[in-house]
Amino acid sequence: MRTARDGVIGFLLVVGSAAVALAGQGGARGLTSGAAIYRAGCAGCHGPDGKGAPDTTVGFDKPDTFPDFTDCASTTPELDVDWKATIRYGGRGRGFSRIMPAFVELLTDVQIDAVIAHLRTLCSDRSWPRGELNLPRPLTTEKAFPEDETVVTTTVGARRAPDVSHQIAYEHRLGARHQLEVSIPVASLHDETGKPARGVGDVGIGMKRVLVASAQSIVSAQVEIVVPTGNHDKGLGSGTTAFEAFAAYGQILPAHLFLQAQVGTAQPTSRRTAPRAIFGRAALGGSIRQEAGVGRMWSPMLELITDRDLEDGARTSVDVMPQFQVTLNRRQHIRAGLGLQVPVANTGQRSKQVVFYLLWDWFDGGLLQGWR
Repeated sequence: MRTARDGVIGFLLVVGSAAVALAGQGGARGLTSGAAIYRAGCAGCHGPDGKGAPDTTVGFDKPDTFPDFTDCASTTPELDVDWKATIRYGGRGRGFSRIMPAFVELLTDVQIDAVIAHLRTLCSDRSWPRGELNLPRPLTTEKAFPEDETVVTTTVGARRAPDVSHQIAYEHRLGARHQLEVSIPVASLHDETGKPARGVGDVGIGMKRVLVASAQSIVSAQVEIVVPTGNHDKGLGSGTTAFEAFAAYGQILPAHLFLQAQVGTAQPTSRRTAPRAIFGRAALGGSIRQEAGVGRMWSPMLELITDRDLEDGARTSVDVMPQFQVTLNRRQHIRAGLGLQVPVANTGQRSKQVVFYLLWDWFDGGLLQGWR
């Protein structure tokens, strides 16, 4: 059985071999081909084909997060900037295993970009949308990118006896272009006398499919059935089954900006208890990364929210919501969002609302992983 000391010695030999190989070809700066740099500095651990070198040759026990670069499901969700941080600063750059060495002193940014471009060729299935299209999540606009994550969103009304609602959304990616979503609302509401009503609302089950994805944009569609599990008499549910459908769009803009939009409709099976409705959402934002991509990412956004019931005398409700999302840990798979929803049209009895969420991208690890 390989001892811990043997693993450390083997790891140092592999890293040392990579450094010698780079230096032996006229120095690291003498290599320009991504494939050549990969063969010299990466193949010793990751294998010539990107599937990982055999355990008998790497000289150390591989961590559970050891990648297979040919596995599109594992590599396409990752952003180039995250790979770059890991190559520059080693496993600690993104809260992964410290076995991954840092190449910041051996490779230039141009060379690292070349290596990443080579790694991208190892996934041969182009139906998988790139991770760059997984834009920061707005507070209400649904994203077009299929994900593996859990999000808990809380809304607090600004009344004397504030209404508080929570929505737990579980999203599970199915293959390259599909996503299953289950949403469970839980609310604490108050009637005109201030009497509270607490309980589970109407549960939704939806399926998303990516229709079109390019390097800069993505379009998806989702259909959902909302089951009347909430108590209608207490205002916790609609009292009828409803079908919802929407289209979602994401666009990468210059200067680290992005645009996301969503349009859809809700169609209840009984119009006596709930009206048909249409809705639209749009969010414009940008991302600021600290410490060359290793530190926190801040994403301020401005969201426009519109809703209208399709019945006589109905008015269109319009809200604006300034907000931001921030990554909380080094791996950046735990994030938080915070915003203030302000009615600007059809205000009526609608008040301002504070909205915030906690997001866990469980594809990238557990809740307690990647913090240091």
